[in-house]
Amino acid sequence: MLGKPEWFKRRKYSGWGIIPKTWQGWVYILIFMLPFVVFQALPYWDEKTRITATIVWLVILLIDVSDIMVRMKNDERERLHEAIAERNAAWIMLLVIITGIFYQTIKSALTQTLEVDFFLVGALFAGVIAKMITNFYLDKKN
Repeated sequence: MLGKPEWFKRRKYSGWGIIPKTWQGWVYILIFMLPFVVFQALPYWDEKTRITATIVWLVILLIDVSDIMVRMKNDERERLHEAIAERNAAWIMLLVIITGIFYQTIKSALTQTLEVDFFLVGALFAGVIAKMITNFYLDKKN
């Protein structure tokens, strides 16, 4: 779309996404962020307009960054390293989510109230469904 994969590299050591590796990548980020910052700084728009513009701007940015990431070329070694890192991150996030739900459940039982974050429960079920669909697809593919 707007950005080119050769301007960026995958973020390896500080989360997910991409970081600029050329001056064009830095210009891309500046061009994407400058109008957003100016729009937010000017007092001419009401809160609803600002929120709507922010959501639209973020959707455009996410679509473009996703497109850049999909078009990035990785060799087999890089794909393997990324898969291992993603697997390890997923296991740690799963452990933290389960621990949080367990803590909330015990606290709720002790106070005799229901105070469980259902977004965390939903995240677990979404993960189970994603794993189930992926395994089903891969079994049928082979």
